[in-house]
Amino acid sequence: MSKPAKPTRQPAPPKADQVIEELRPGQSVELLKELHILTREGKLNQDTRRKLKQVYHLYQFIEPLLNEVSANNANPTLADHGAGKSYLGFILYDLFFNVAHAGQPVAGHIYGIETRAELVEKSRTLAARLGFEHMSFLNLSVQQATTSPDLPATVDIVTALHACDTATDDAIAFGLAKQARHMVLVPCCQAEVAGVLKKSRALALNKSPLAELWRHPLHTREFGSQITNVLRCLQLEASGYSVTVTELVGWEHSMKNELILASRPAIPNPTKTLAAQERLQQVLAEVGLGELTGRFAVPASAN
Repeated sequence: MSKPAKPTRQPAPPKADQVIEELRPGQSVELLKELHILTREGKLNQDTRRKLKQVYHLYQFIEPLLNEVSANNANPTLADHGAGKSYLGFILYDLFFNVAHAGQPVAGHIYGIETRAELVEKSRTLAARLGFEHMSFLNLSVQQATTSPDLPATVDIVTALHACDTATDDAIAFGLAKQARHMVLVPCCQAEVAGVLKKSRALALNKSPLAELWRHPLHTREFGSQITNVLRCLQLEASGYSVTVTELVGWEHSMKNELILASRPAIPNPTKTLAAQERLQQVLAEVGLGELTGRFAVPASAN
């Protein structure tokens, strides 16, 4: 006689207060739906829960910077370059101004800078609907933003996440021009330096065995990406910043996850700055990138 089949275990129904448990009190559910972190029903699934964890992880890096500039400036400013849908700007605004400082007067301003006019308009519409009054969205390139009257003469924090190729360098130039206290950068898809390495590869191989590091095309691309970020860090240090490099998220989420954090110390260290300037020039010369000296130049105002 056959045994009766075991009843199939049904998954437990989702908790009615799941969203309240996962989110921070006061966080805008409507915003998280618009950003596709919450489903249309206002719930989390496996994918959206991972996105939410990444959001909180990123916020952990930037919140201390906002707190630091807020302690010295009643109206801190942040400019987000290559803002896209202004995902980062909206999250920062909601978590810092609406949640972390709930009940206090909103101070400061977040600027989303994006070249695609349709995304700028969508962000303006969403900010108006949510009542995020201290956000502006500008249809500008990074270079245009540097001299635009729609931005203040100085900006406290500059962010550029997944800014492709030379857009990260443009964001650094913007930050230097605006005397930014902090810069938060996640570079992506770097090709300019790899192109220069490829062009001068044969000559470099005759001059130095180090050129073996980029002799093969795949290595050229990888080494080009690596040396680009090394040069950016040296440029920032040569401009007086302290630099930390870490991971934004785990490699299982993205291969483009290098996070560069640069902060200008309250007391400059001329010795370290001069050493970084010399090292920057040495590295450019050693790997045959002399033609990019202008790209990684240190503005006179930064010295």
